[in-house]
Amino acid sequence: MSIFASPLPVLPDVGALRVKVRDLVAAQCPDSPAARRANCWAVGDAAFSRAAGAAGLIGMIWPERYGGQGRAPLERYVVLEELLAAGAPVGAHWIADRQTGPLLLRHGSEDQKMRLLPAMARGELFACIGMSEPGAGSDLASVRTRAERTADGWRLNGQKLWTSGAHRAQVMIALVRTDPNATRNAGLSQLLVTMDTPGVTVRPVIDLTGAHDFNEVFFDDVLLPHDALIGAEGEGWKQVTAELSLERSGPERYLSSFALLTEVLRWAGPTPEPAVAALIGRAVAELAVLRRMSWAVAAKLAGGEDPALEAAMVKDLGNSFEQALPPAVQALIDTDAGSELAKVLAHLLMVSPSFSLRGGTREILRGIIARGLGLR
Repeated sequence: MSIFASPLPVLPDVGALRVKVRDLVAAQCPDSPAARRANCWAVGDAAFSRAAGAAGLIGMIWPERYGGQGRAPLERYVVLEELLAAGAPVGAHWIADRQTGPLLLRHGSEDQKMRLLPAMARGELFACIGMSEPGAGSDLASVRTRAERTADGWRLNGQKLWTSGAHRAQVMIALVRTDPNATRNAGLSQLLVTMDTPGVTVRPVIDLTGAHDFNEVFFDDVLLPHDALIGAEGEGWKQVTAELSLERSGPERYLSSFALLTEVLRWAGPTPEPAVAALIGRAVAELAVLRRMSWAVAAKLAGGEDPALEAAMVKDLGNSFEQALPPAVQALIDTDAGSELAKVLAHLLMVSPSFSLRGGTREILRGIIARGLGLR
């Protein structure tokens, strides 16, 4: 039986919720160009995040005492796909809502939760993830950034790379080595780093389009308090692998190129020529399957499971779809260089190769899938 075959839970009526999200996007982003709508979860707008927080659309499944709404996890999924399909600039609060908040709820201290989660839910506190390093991208077990416990606190030294949103984030959860004698995935812990702490330096990594989302972050004798530790010392690997299931399975893994499909539909009109109709049909069919798979993973996460295998499959197949669509459109459609279709196509042709890098490379993911299916 398929690992995605379990029935999805029945959602409450979400029609009003969808309208709420669409109204918010229409009010906040009335003239957003198509190229900006593509890959929108890498586009940050602090004002939009504050508006989303005021509307109760960030941290919506968190308990009310931490600033949340106590909503159902799959209601949050509906909000995410509406925001991504509309191309809303959600990048500023994305990581706090998707990963940092849930990680703190699961492993954080009560002080950490009360201090950080309400501000995240308001769209006022942004977070970044300190995982990848030079020479330790998808292979997180080879992390070399070190934190030493001293009488004054944790002394942090090292470097992180490809850190999305570090230039606008106030906090980072960093995966670091706290036991210098341990190897590979042993001896790793997660620390909460306040980004304005002395010794933290953020430098931009500019992409091919001239956009600034990625960064490199340096830690030079950064002193963190003892209570910066998240969860248990030495449990960082276990904590971070559960976190990656949240990162790899959401609708952002198949909707980053959705703006291109909508522009193709506008360009083609109600009676597209056969080759274009076939392209649209294939794309819509793939989207429907990916959405069903992603929903199934979301349901497992909502039930307290850790579907790392299924999440890896969603990311791998979703990235393949996102990356295949732009060249397929380029090969079939002779676009006007000034059209919205041409602009979003040009943008995605440059940025889509990175889609299979963020959150784990295709090679790493397929190794996870092979092991999970007992193929190696």
